[in-house]
Amino acid sequence: MIAPLRKRTFFSLAEINRAILEQLNLLNNKVMLAVGRSRRQEFEDIDQPNLRPIPEKPYEYAARKTARVHIDYHVEFEKHYYSVPYILVHQEVDIHVTEHMVEVFHKGKSIAIHPRSFKHGGFSTLHEHMPPNHQFMDQVNAKQLLHWAETVGPQTAAFINATLKSRSFPEQAYRCCLGILSLAKKYPNPQIELACQAALEAKTFSYKTVKGELDWLTKQPALPVTPVTLPAHANIRGEKYYQ
Repeated sequence: MIAPLRKRTFFSLAEINRAILEQLNLLNNKVMLAVGRSRRQEFEDIDQPNLRPIPEKPYEYAARKTARVHIDYHVEFEKHYYSVPYILVHQEVDIHVTEHMVEVFHKGKSIAIHPRSFKHGGFSTLHEHMPPNHQFMDQVNAKQLLHWAETVGPQTAAFINATLKSRSFPEQAYRCCLGILSLAKKYPNPQIELACQAALEAKTFSYKTVKGELDWLTKQPALPVTPVTLPAHANIRGEKYYQ
């Protein structure tokens, strides 16, 4: 296409483009000796019928991450937590994240879609992802967590209180607190009390610490549990603080 234009002088880009288009049409309509057909005929009969329409939405780059569903049926991406169906707790899932959307897959099947959030420590939770007996948790707050902790015992309440206080915002501790309170389904309250007391003394406010302490306690010979009177210290705040 260039050879026929080599001796011509052009004065604008538009003029060059028109000349190239003319040569392109000549090339595409010229019969190829090897096949006895033109490039245009080959395209219209073979390629064009198999072309797909242009997607309605432009392609978006998606970051990907493999994660395990936490006990509170959320997965984490860049310090924000997104819910998935509760039946997938402890299961491994794949997270696909674009600029505007977070989609979670389990064994190749899409199981949750959320608008992307950049709020660190925040939660994006769909009500239908919760088990029926836990759906009240979508209204969880610090006061409720303290109330539930008090039903286990004073050391648990003190630990939950200190955990809430240890974060910049109480909401950032909800994940940890809910996980610890859920341990009451598996372990007796006296053991949870001892584990929380040990975590308080170590000033380590995490689910992993309490769970590790409980695992250790279950391997020890049964010992009588002595009720503990809590000393006054800076980490103790009552329910009224969070009202």
